[in-house]
Amino acid sequence: MRIFLVVLFAATVVTAADFGRDVQPILARRCYGCHGPKVQMGKLRLDTAEAAQRANRRIVELTGAKKMPPTGPLPEAELAVLRGWTEKPWAFQPIRRPAGAQTIDLLIAAELGKHKIKPSPEADRRTLARRVYLDLTGLAPTPAEMDAFLADRSAGAYEALVERLLASPHYGEKWARQWLDLARYADSEGGVQDYARPAAWRYRDWVIGALNADMPFDQFTIEQLAGDLLPNATLDQRIAAGFHRHTITSREGGVELERIRFEQLLDRTSTTASVWLGLTAGCAQCHDHKYDPIPQRDFYSLMAFFENTDEVDLDAPLPGEWGIYRQYEKEFRKQRTQLLEEYKIAGTLEYWENGARHAMANPGLRPNWDVSYDSYSKLVDNGRRTLLKAPSERTAREQDALVDYFVKSSAGGIGKTTYDALKLKELAEKLKKLDEKYPRLSTVMTLAENGAGERTHVRIRGNWTDKGAEVRPAVLAALPRPAGEMRTRLDLAKWLVAPENPLTARVAMNRIWQELFGRGLVRTSEDFGAQGERPTHPELLDWLASEFQRGGWRMKPMVRRIVTSATYKQASTARPDLQTIDPSNTLLARQARLRLPAELIRDSALRASGLLNETVGGESMRPPQPDGVADLQYSMKWEETKDRARYRRGLYIFLQRTAAYPLLMNFDVPDRTVSCARRETSNTPLQPLNLMNDPVFVEAAQALAARIEEAPEGQRLERAFQLVLGRGPTPRERDSVQGHLPRRGWFGVARALLNTDEFLTRE
Repeated sequence: MRIFLVVLFAATVVTAADFGRDVQPILARRCYGCHGPKVQMGKLRLDTAEAAQRANRRIVELTGAKKMPPTGPLPEAELAVLRGWTEKPWAFQPIRRPAGAQTIDLLIAAELGKHKIKPSPEADRRTLARRVYLDLTGLAPTPAEMDAFLADRSAGAYEALVERLLASPHYGEKWARQWLDLARYADSEGGVQDYARPAAWRYRDWVIGALNADMPFDQFTIEQLAGDLLPNATLDQRIAAGFHRHTITSREGGVELERIRFEQLLDRTSTTASVWLGLTAGCAQCHDHKYDPIPQRDFYSLMAFFENTDEVDLDAPLPGEWGIYRQYEKEFRKQRTQLLEEYKIAGTLEYWENGARHAMANPGLRPNWDVSYDSYSKLVDNGRRTLLKAPSERTAREQDALVDYFVKSSAGGIGKTTYDALKLKELAEKLKKLDEKYPRLSTVMTLAENGAGERTHVRIRGNWTDKGAEVRPAVLAALPRPAGEMRTRLDLAKWLVAPENPLTARVAMNRIWQELFGRGLVRTSEDFGAQGERPTHPELLDWLASEFQRGGWRMKPMVRRIVTSATYKQASTARPDLQTIDPSNTLLARQARLRLPAELIRDSALRASGLLNETVGGESMRPPQPDGVADLQYSMKWEETKDRARYRRGLYIFLQRTAAYPLLMNFDVPDRTVSCARRETSNTPLQPLNLMNDPVFVEAAQALAARIEEAPEGQRLERAFQLVLGRGPTPRERDSVQGHLPRRGWFGVARALLNTDEFLTRE
């Protein structure tokens, strides 16, 4: 008897725990000698890489007393399971466009038909309008907008509404939220100190603008991974390349710079694989991926694309800044030079630089200089590189940063006596006032190649100090590789959106579907590998992916196609007939009821109240928050925004990694320390407390009550429901509110309406 078994991937070490749930019981029933972590079939061992490679190269033949399986030939069903386990995972297979003319509705109907399920009827026009407003712009329709849509009875009224919403500047704000989760965007850098990143918002503005302009997703990808490497790169393209500047850093004393950099490289590699390929490649930092075809060597080959990339800040003046800067720059330089000469720091500065360089090259010889250099290297970005340059080779920004550190913090190296004798503390105050008098140009965060030619090595067991074999930049071997050598991030970005790469289009379309239905066709949108879930509608996902590529990678046409489908427009009402057949609604026989994300809950309350400031783009703001929250943060206090900017959309709330704004934290916004493809939705007692007592929601209820009282007395209840829920009250609701109104007043009614499930839910 001959048994044919091919092991999945030649370089994978297979243990009993590694086999899928379907495969394990077959092996347990059929195989000899299964014990501990080993899987043995007669003399066939699959617990070592060498054995796995041998099994891949030949057919295993077991005869006589050792024949397999001892109970007779395997049934075809079990053989099919084993064959499926040995095939390349579905997501790594080429995109297969379904035959014939297809649409979303036809492909959904085909699956429903298999289970003899009928789709739900179309939602009523009021529900549909609120749904598509929230899904495309993140803002519910105003009463006037709702009335205008309901009054338009033309055949294409809904399609015309969709076009208006796609063209709205708020479209980019709504869809940027999802992308910023993926980009692990934050306004602070993490770590113990968690200092602010004042220029981070420039990247957020770029994302909003790119989405509003419907930048093709392939270009969107290339500019974010390698915008700085494009020929004659524009400022916008360099801002886009700031995608990988949102890694966490640490300025804590004693932490080695090389280790921080290594951890940032790991993050950039893992994030790239997660965002564009939907793969958990970070597992391969320490060992070959147990489930997906990602050997450890491939992970570090991917990391090699980022090895010689530096973090840099570029001057990027905002409108109006350049003229003022040119007018006052000479005077600023003159006064700064005079101050430095007045305090006669040149000789001591040179002495400190020499001491810091010596400490860098000879750690441990002079502890006081070690501390001084360590502090400088952490607090001054790219400080080591600046220190190694001659003063004449430094940019003005680099020289200013080094001198400012020396003036403020060099006592540990030069000694407190010398520091005090030079009156450097006094000089520091004068330089600070000079900076305040003549503001500097705004900057942007980006990446740039340094040309250092650093080599990349596999790290044995993931240990950053234990270098193994050298690797060159290369993409995953399990996916189609381009001809010729790959060297740069630009090569990597182009490969990600190459037609032969089957993952990127699937992953992108799955996330768009997730945003519009609450879950992706692949529920585990963060994991398209063997441990993730398979697509509920594989033909639909491939059809969407192929349409996406054929349409020039444009996102708005795909969003339009989905929201105008009958599948999207279905009612979301729960159906008893689906409770046993499809309780999770994976077959999409109805729409989903979705709790609004944190930012949109706040936006909706402010819009209903009339307080919302709808300005698009700009710096982050700090709205009021409960006392004590800001005290949790180590290095920076929460300076509350005082003007109407505090009422801007939730997307613009300053995102502090170590002390998140309570609303964001309570309603499941990720901490943005790592890329997040799918937010969780929790239900906790803190949420209603937040909505009842948060200063922003109290203000919103007060303003909403004032808006209600602007209406004639007999129309106020109708006005309240229209502003908050987009509909009038039912008779029962009318009676309930009228009964409580004398005791609660319109402020109480406003608070209650802003806390209803209907208000917090997209039907």
